[in-house]
Amino acid sequence: MDGKTLRRTPLLCTLLLWAFQVCSGAVTVTVSPQVNVVKDGTATLPCKYTGTKANSIVVAWTVDYEGSRRRLAYKSGEEIKSDDALILKGRATMGADLSLTITKVEPFDELTYWCEVTAGPDGYKDAPTLLKVFHTPETPELKKPTSQAISVTSTSSSEIGTCVTKNALPQPRLIWFKNDQPIPEVKDKFKETYMVPSVVKESSGLFTVQSILYMRPKKEDKDSVFFCKVEYSTLQNTTETKSSGTININLNYPPEKTTFTLLNTPPIKEGDKVEMKCETDGNPQPLFDFSKDTKDIKGEGGLLTLKSVKRTDSGEYICKGTDFDNFDKDLSAKLNLMVHYIDPVVVTPPEAQTVSLGQKVERQCEVKASDKHTLQWKKGSEVLSQDGNLSIDNVGYDQAGDYTCVGAVPSVPGLKANATFTLIVEGKPIIAQPTDGEVPKEGSPVTLKCAAHGEPKPQFTWAPSAKESVEIKGNMIVSTIVLNATADIMKHGVNCTVNNKFGSDFKTIKVSMKDERAFKGSAEVLLSGNPVLKSADMQQGGSSAVVVAVVVCVLLLLLLVGLIYCLNKRTKLPCSKKDKKDMVTGDVNNDIVVEMKTGKTEHDGLLNKKATAEK
Repeated sequence: MDGKTLRRTPLLCTLLLWAFQVCSGAVTVTVSPQVNVVKDGTATLPCKYTGTKANSIVVAWTVDYEGSRRRLAYKSGEEIKSDDALILKGRATMGADLSLTITKVEPFDELTYWCEVTAGPDGYKDAPTLLKVFHTPETPELKKPTSQAISVTSTSSSEIGTCVTKNALPQPRLIWFKNDQPIPEVKDKFKETYMVPSVVKESSGLFTVQSILYMRPKKEDKDSVFFCKVEYSTLQNTTETKSSGTININLNYPPEKTTFTLLNTPPIKEGDKVEMKCETDGNPQPLFDFSKDTKDIKGEGGLLTLKSVKRTDSGEYICKGTDFDNFDKDLSAKLNLMVHYIDPVVVTPPEAQTVSLGQKVERQCEVKASDKHTLQWKKGSEVLSQDGNLSIDNVGYDQAGDYTCVGAVPSVPGLKANATFTLIVEGKPIIAQPTDGEVPKEGSPVTLKCAAHGEPKPQFTWAPSAKESVEIKGNMIVSTIVLNATADIMKHGVNCTVNNKFGSDFKTIKVSMKDERAFKGSAEVLLSGNPVLKSADMQQGGSSAVVVAVVVCVLLLLLLVGLIYCLNKRTKLPCSKKDKKDMVTGDVNNDIVVEMKTGKTEHDGLLNKKATAEK
């Protein structure tokens, strides 16, 4: 056999061995390449094999631990045993389906696990599964440095803040943001902006990640908002984030200009409290001085307060700031203040006036103000004139009282002034139409009022007299008395007389019973042939007892008349001359009229009047 044949012999043997394995079948192991589980959760690692029908098959789970494989559990035939006393501390078990279950998973359980199958003559095969443990990090905490404010004039970068997140697995990433825009991650300390990260793996196996941001801020960063986010992986192989709170930096920068503003809403009027604010566009604010007409005015910080301004406070105010880093910088500003005013209203003539009834009254008023103004004459809420001239012809008592001239500046709300004069109207007293009195019955007390105009104030005289009380209501004087309604008072009334030095007036106040008209109406309706109950119903305002009494009396009277008529027709009773005088009978349209003289009462009078009319 030559050399070429010898060199080909190993290759042929290899090919024959491969062909034998293909023909006889090879063991194949199938597992999940990676299994994800949360900390303290339960992980199940599946394992299956194919390609062998050997009677003696051993399936084992091992783990890469400290540079070698350590067996955790195995199955031989129907027997399943565990070797997990030291590594997973009894938390790993193997099931009949060959899967490995690990309970209460810890971060340190994140290892590579092997499913190994030994099939005797069919050979040996294994496959790995990586166990990944996840834990969501805490919301990042953002802290500002305890150092003083940062200056834009500094030649080195300053610490902006520190961002920290804890208890994360796997290790997360921290990202800085300024005004919602991410800041590129830079670790070079020679750059103006850079970060200093640090990572700590805690004894629990979880990660604490920290990042410190350094910058050389500019003036534009005085209002910038900084925050950080933690970016982490989830059980579902996605990426999520959590945001920290926000911080602003305390930035010092030199001023460039000064503003002087009025904090009040103009216009300003006398008596107002005025506040003026002076400030620069730098930080911190410099010291300010205030002045007006070259005279210094004391302020507080950048605030100038005038508690109760007068018209003399109008003018130009100046505030000036002092920058100790740049004394030559002009930091002054000016403000013009206008204080509106209105002078007292002048009425001509100014004093109170007494006039006689029917005379004419005239008044004028004027005022000076800082702007266009109006003048109104008013009595109470009634506007009498819009031009400052007041003229009253034929003055009456109701026009006596106080008249006010009101001056106002419409362009300045609340800026008003007024002056008042009193008009007194004198003359003969006049009694207003009085209200009659009513009583339920004769002898009852009744209250009567008598009201009168007059100046000088009139005196009241009552006839008959009674205890009197007097009160003033507006321009009127009201006298009130209480007396008993005697028969004479009900017949003649009560007289009220008023008088002063210019004359007198007289009125009679009637007093009547409340049910008198109701009684008269009922009697007339009954005698005219209308139903009695209808008459009674129409007089609901009168006394119920009186109406019932009247109805009963009339019914009895009608029954008596009917009885006499029947006796006269049927029996033809003779009548004496005396009787004929007392009773007159006659047929007029089948109506009967009877006159009875048993007493002079009001009922009899009504009947007599009705009978006479019918005759």
